Amino acid sequence: MTRVAHVMAGAVNGGAELFFERLCLALHDAGEDVLAVIRHDNARGERLRRGGLDPAELRFGGVGDLATRPRLRRVLHNFHPQVVVAWMNRAAHFAPRGPWQLVGRLGGYYDLRHYRQCDHLVGNTRGIVRWLREQGWAEERTHYLPNFVTDFAATPPATDLPPGRPLLLGLGRLHTDKGFDLAIRALSRLPGATLAIAGEGPELEALQALARREGVAERVHFLGWRHDAGALLRAADLFLCSSRVEPLGNMVIEAWSAECPVVAAAAAGPAELLADGTCGLLAENENAAALAEAVGTLLHDAARRRSLTHAARSRFEREFAQEPVVVRWREFLAALAG
Repeated sequence: MTRVAHVMAGAVNGGAELFFERLCLALHDAGEDVLAVIRHDNARGERLRRGGLDPAELRFGGVGDLATRPRLRRVLHNFHPQVVVAWMNRAAHFAPRGPWQLVGRLGGYYDLRHYRQCDHLVGNTRGIVRWLREQGWAEERTHYLPNFVTDFAATPPATDLPPGRPLLLGLGRLHTDKGFDLAIRALSRLPGATLAIAGEGPELEALQALARREGVAERVHFLGWRHDAGALLRAADLFLCSSRVEPLGNMVIEAWSAECPVVAAAAAGPAELLADGTCGLLAENENAAALAEAVGTLLHDAARRRSLTHAARSRFEREFAQEPVVVRWREFLAALAG
């Protein structure tokens, strides 16, 4: 058993934040001694407590926050961890050195100044780990540990989606990084298809206006923030990941688990996941016409859709399901703890 503290100072919603919760609870269930340290968040704290953890909640504020660092040090010294994992920049900035191995966990190409005090760095893609080594971090101090996602294979499909087939699904924050404008422009080249986008964010009005200009407003449906991604994926004919910037692409892996065919723009994460073409199709980034062509290819080839979803499901079970990922994390933590 390893005593490990996981420190998360992130947002209310987000892929890294949700994986932090899943991993803390999974390690606890597997028998590790886990302390979760979080930014004040009633909902996250309650979810962790329901899973059997007793999280420490700190402020993790801005430059004027002089209290969090000594409080975090005190919390950690009272717990006596063998390993401390700091998730993303803010947690890494506050995390103190001590009689433990300090690990920075990165889900993107972050500013490495925040991680100078870390003994080891973990990236959740091979591309991130390769980049860390290019920045001068030694191979023995940089490690690839993938995320796991919820297995949606048995999830009942959503029944409240808009009418119209085929149904394409986009998931994520309505931000320019997610490229939903490209998905809408691609839809204008796919007569008869419907696009449902689940998410909230600052680009909503701009995307609605674009849909009107492209003449597809009646075929684009904005669902707002949803907590049933698995049900949406199970109901959709195809998952469309149009992101310009996507270091990993949890949503691609979730689609694999739900056996939903995937077409993705070639941002860093999806490009790594789909590189060999056996688990989904890639299209050139920033190219709506290429997205539309890849979508059309799959929509008109049922045999290829079946082949891709079968291969994707098998890869999910081998690499990105909870059991194999938790095994890898436990081995990594045990090796650091000595």
